[in-house]
Amino acid sequence: MTQSQATQTRSQAKDMGARWLESAGLRPTRQRVAIATLLIGDGQHRHVTAESLFDAIREAGEKVSLATVYNTLRSFSEAGLLREILVNGTKGYFDTNTTNHPHFFWEDTGELMDAPEEDLEISALPKAPEGAEVSKVDVVIRLRAKG
Repeated sequence: MTQSQATQTRSQAKDMGARWLESAGLRPTRQRVAIATLLIGDGQHRHVTAESLFDAIREAGEKVSLATVYNTLRSFSEAGLLREILVNGTKGYFDTNTTNHPHFFWEDTGELMDAPEEDLEISALPKAPEGAEVSKVDVVIRLRAKG
């Protein structure tokens, strides 16, 4: 890839990130666009933690604090751009695929990945308490290496 092609690809990824933010009514600040570009700029879905995204941002040469990354991921989630998947009480992953789908969580490595949804069957859910409705169902299937 030539320097010109690389610059054009980065520009397209940045534009995609800005449009993604605008689609949710979020102002495309420099820091939000930098984070959005890393999340969706290549068109691929991904699962990130605030820490893994912070590391990727630093590797990309951006100056953003870890607190800003956390706050921005929360804002993106509240705007419906990301789905937060909690794997335990303290560890949260953010998924760019906001559709209902199951996940595999590798306990040995801490990796979260999509699981095949065509193999999942949920025949019934408990009735929600009075005055409440089910907003989503998170299915996280925990895995570990055999042996």
